[in-house]
Amino acid sequence: SPTLAQGYNVEITPFGGYRFGGDFDVSTDSDMMSVADSVELADSGSYGLLVDIRHSDITTYQLLYSEQSTDAEVKGGNLALNSIDTNVRVFQFGGTYRGPGDVVQPYLAATIGGTHIRTSGSASQSDTFFSGSIGVGINVMPTNRLGLRFEARAYGTLTDSDTDLFCRTGPDANFCAVRVKGTILGQFETFAGITLRF
Repeated sequence: SPTLAQGYNVEITPFGGYRFGGDFDVSTDSDMMSVADSVELADSGSYGLLVDIRHSDITTYQLLYSEQSTDAEVKGGNLALNSIDTNVRVFQFGGTYRGPGDVVQPYLAATIGGTHIRTSGSASQSDTFFSGSIGVGINVMPTNRLGLRFEARAYGTLTDSDTDLFCRTGPDANFCAVRVKGTILGQFETFAGITLRF
């Protein structure tokens, strides 16, 4: 039967990875002074931390933190702006279900929580949205205390049409040149890390 290595209660895994995707749907409100066709997050590196607290031989509670510094690329429209510095931070809680194996052990993960997005715009505001993720990975544990972790994870973030993430100050007045629609922002992340067990 599947078992975790005995004698530990907590796993801590700092990791580095790469996050892909992230397209915002753009409102076409006729009251706006100018409208982009789309806003896309550029693929870029990421880093973070996983904390797994043992629940049973095959399950853990999981805390997830992941951060990405990237550019939001503004496409189309009549904006002089081409990109916006953007920071995406994910804080989520959930758990894992682990399969059979001692040295190499596959697992499934699911978490829910929030995604905080901050941009560098002169009139923009940071915002936090509800989000969730699912992942699949493997732990490679040649010893009971130290090993490696490899994972692929998909994120879904429910953005809000009332957000002012990409607002800008115009030449004559303040206006929100790019207003997103309420939709799901999807991203995909692959990462590897060093696992320490205590």
